[in-house]
Amino acid sequence: MQIVRQLAPLRDALAEFRKAGLKIGLVPTMGALHAGHMRLVEVAKQQCDVVVVSIFVNPTQFGEGEDLDAYPRQETADATLLEAAGVELLWAPTADQIYPSGYATNVSVSGVSDGLCGAARPGHFDGVATVVAKLFNQTRPDAAFFGEKDFQQLAVIRRMARDLDFTHDIVGVPTVRDPDGLALSSRNAYLTGEQRANAVALPDAMREAAKAIAAGGEVAAILSDAKRRLLDSGFHKIDYLELRDANTLAVLDIFAQSARLFAAAHIGETRLIDNIPVS
Repeated sequence: MQIVRQLAPLRDALAEFRKAGLKIGLVPTMGALHAGHMRLVEVAKQQCDVVVVSIFVNPTQFGEGEDLDAYPRQETADATLLEAAGVELLWAPTADQIYPSGYATNVSVSGVSDGLCGAARPGHFDGVATVVAKLFNQTRPDAAFFGEKDFQQLAVIRRMARDLDFTHDIVGVPTVRDPDGLALSSRNAYLTGEQRANAVALPDAMREAAKAIAAGGEVAAILSDAKRRLLDSGFHKIDYLELRDANTLAVLDIFAQSARLFAAAHIGETRLIDNIPVS
């Protein structure tokens, strides 16, 4: 596996792949890889001839007081995982390769970035859209792969790709979960043993709420009960627990076939997010 940190050798390596007629898949990450990331790599390997994984902890998507400095960085371990999975190239750029001196351009996607994490983390999706647009331009993949756990992020990236005329496929991959149902996340590493045991209340409450909503229950009352259950289970703050349209992310007051349940809640110092379809 090649590990590349500068743009010139990246372009040279990718040019060789293209010259050979190989289909290139991109898996953008911030590192601290877990089974969810490796599932993205697996799907990319199935659909493409060559897989490029990027690791870059992007400072512009972290807000004031968020965990940029504490965000786990373990490139050596990550590289070992990727090489074992058959990844051909790891793009691990230095900061100046993403944001050169004097960088002054920002990508902002309205609409689908409003509400949910967009409201709780102002500026977050501008940072996401900007760095992903940069990665798309740097690698020019045939397909890019993103997890559905960050469903709003996936919607933002799809909207950006359409609006800015990126022509490659944007592939969403279903959320990978631990056996007890908690969605895999790099931030799960922050949880103490007790917090980890209590965190399963999030997917449990969401599943029960989704079942009740699909059965025709009153959405507002069901969500209120689910929030109370979370607060009783060790979560101390709920940013949102909402029913939205999976295509537009518009808020839904009643069940619809395109409905999806979205949640973000804090336990200890950790903010967990999740989403599930309602059917």
